[in-house]
This record gives sequence, C-alpha cells and structure tokens, in this order.
Amino acid sequence: MSNTTIYDVAGAAKVSLATVSRVLNNPEKVKQETRDRVLRVINELGYRPNAIARGLASRKTTTVGVIVSDITRASVAQMLSGIIDIANKYRYSIKLFAITESSKALDVAMNVVAEQVDGALYLNDELESKYAEEVIEKIEENQIPITLCNVVYDKENLPSVSIDYEHASYEVTKKLIKEGRKDIYLLSTTRKYAVNDRKESGYVKAMKEANLEAHIFRTSGDTYINRPHFKDFLAHNKVDGVIAVRDSIAVSFMNVAREEFGKKIPKDISIVGFQNTKYAILASPALTSIDIPVYDIGAASMQLLTKLMNNETVDDKNLLLPHRIIERQTTEN
Repeated sequence: MSNTTIYDVAGAAKVSLATVSRVLNNPEKVKQETRDRVLRVINELGYRPNAIARGLASRKTTTVGVIVSDITRASVAQMLSGIIDIANKYRYSIKLFAITESSKALDVAMNVVAEQVDGALYLNDELESKYAEEVIEKIEENQIPITLCNVVYDKENLPSVSIDYEHASYEVTKKLIKEGRKDIYLLSTTRKYAVNDRKESGYVKAMKEANLEAHIFRTSGDTYINRPHFKDFLAHNKVDGVIAVRDSIAVSFMNVAREEFGKKIPKDISIVGFQNTKYAILASPALTSIDIPVYDIGAASMQLLTKLMNNETVDDKNLLLPHRIIERQTTEN
C-alpha cells in the first residue's frame, strides 16, 4: 500500500490541499487543466485517499472539538469551511466550543474533555497567552490529540498549521520602505497575542535593517474605541506608511485619515492590512493586504489532526503554508 499523502500530491502538483480535496470530491469545481494535473500526480505517486483514514473501513464516526472565539469573523468562517470539508470527507462530526470570555477559557476546555471528543482543533487567537496555555494544557493532560489552527504557540512539537507571520510582516514592511516611506507605523493591539508578536518582530527587523525608527501603536480591534485613538494619533504623529495587524484596523485607520484629516491614500499614506478579508475588498480605496490562506489552513489542520487521531507517523507537525501580498489601491504598485 502506498504511503503517499495528500501533502505529497499537493506539493508535486503545485496546488493547495483544498484543490486536491476538490478534485477528489467535487471535480466539477476545478478547472480542467488543474484537475488533469492533479489526477496525473495522483496516478504517478500511487496516492490512495482512503489510506489516510483507516478507521473509515468500519464507518466509525469520530467527533472533533473545534475551539473558537468569534465565529462571525470572516477568517474564522473560512477556516471552518476548510475544516468541515475535510471532516465531511472522512465522516467526522464537528462540535463547536466558543470561548466568549477569557475567564471562562478553562471551563470551556473542561467541557471539551467532558464531551469525550477524539481530537481538538484550536482556532482561538483572541486569547492572551496565559489563557491559551490553560486550554491547551487541559486538552493535552487528557491525552486528546490537538492541532493549532492559525495559532502561534511557543511549545516544541505541538502540532500546528499557520503561515510565517514574522516573514510576512518583514516582507510587506520592506515593500513600503522600497516605496520611499520612512515614517512607517505598525498598528497592533493592546492585548498581547503570540501571532501579533511575530508580526511586530518582522516589522522591527525590516525597519532596523533600513536604519529607520520602528513605531508600534497599540489600539483596540473595536471600531468604536480605535477611531478616537486614531484621531489623536494622527493629530500628533508624522506618518506616511501603516501596516495593521488586521484588515478591520487598517480600514478604520484609513477612514479616520481620509475623513478627519483629508489624507490622500496612497499619495500621503500607504496602508496595508493582514488577512485579506471582505473588509479589504469592500474598502474604498480597496486595501492592499497580506493574503492568509485560511481555508487551506483549516483543511490542512483537519488533515493533520486526522493523522494524529489514527496514530499515523507525521514527519512535520508544524506546517507553514505560503502567503502572498495582494496589491490593491492603498499602496503604490
């Protein structure tokens, strides 16, 4: 029996895991040329989809607990879509557990354990590190396989799927520097998240290499709170470039800069966001953003967890998927 995995197929065919999944399950949704290439690789490598889920031979139903924060966020919804597509393929059922308050994080983790789930996916990047640690440790204490989905956590050998946030931030900062921007600010959050720490590190690295002073302005992700923050910020600071840790923060800043201070974008200020959500597309002008393949991250996380639940050998437990900068109207192309 072939040991080829879906990762091998995706890599050889130069497509995403989601595309391989669609070729196998919904081929009509894939372009003919791409479909043919994927099928050719499948045949060449001898890939057998059912070899991944040995438990399916007995039609066993496995329950996976998915721990989330705000399910209304566009990125979370897209990740869930990827998770559900792979879960449906292997007849796994999904149960959602929402952490709406940091103080309730441990209670939610105990509920996950009480439900006797076979595995857990942790999507919650809204929790501060100490609360996230409580949740993860409780799951691990009870020997439940867990995979982090678009969450950065400094613990060796903890399975995870994400992008290289530090490099993404470094890359887009270099882009603004190349445009000639010198007073570049990173708009981060007042609450500390490991993911944002990585974004800050990449930004600072690029600024130092260019002998420019790094400036990190912390605000809330809540529009009603950050608007007055940005009004005060723009009234007292010289800025010609902005990188925001979320698209929503970038758009909120841009609206204040244009409406309250008459700034022209990108002539006066270049602005970049993170995640490439609907906010970036609907913004006027349309927002340049770092595209994070959240659907693929969800699908890959579910695929990785599937392997762990079936006690299969996993060579790389920390997957970094590729990102890209989607250039729109808020930067100079």
